[in-house]
Amino acid sequence: MADQLARNRISRALPKGMELSHFSVLNHLAHLNVERSPAQLAAAFHVTRGAMTNTLNRLDWAGHVHIRPDWDDARRKMVSISPSGRAARDAAIQVMTPILAEAVADIGEDRLRAALPVLRMLRQKLEGPR
Repeated sequence: MADQLARNRISRALPKGMELSHFSVLNHLAHLNVERSPAQLAAAFHVTRGAMTNTLNRLDWAGHVHIRPDWDDARRKMVSISPSGRAARDAAIQVMTPILAEAVADIGEDRLRAALPVLRMLRQKLEGPR
């Protein structure tokens, strides 16, 4: 329930046309600062390749990512974040920051820090063996 409420609140605050999945991919690529294949991105987000392809096509249409053929294997593609994608990610972070800061202030930093190891363990258990 908490996940659904957080996603809903943040999704409504995102810049027009941006979905949470778009932000997540842009944020991931910005943090990595290296190219990834659509299959690698799908695995990282635990979604199907088709779902990732759909997200990447929308990001490509908006000019937020660059998609190029893999020079070593023409059957594969490689994805990187564009300057427009970095700007869109930064704009999204600006609108998300006050929402998250309010939640942290209301709950308390110490309580959230204490919850993180438990949430991390839960995620690892739910991911299962790789």
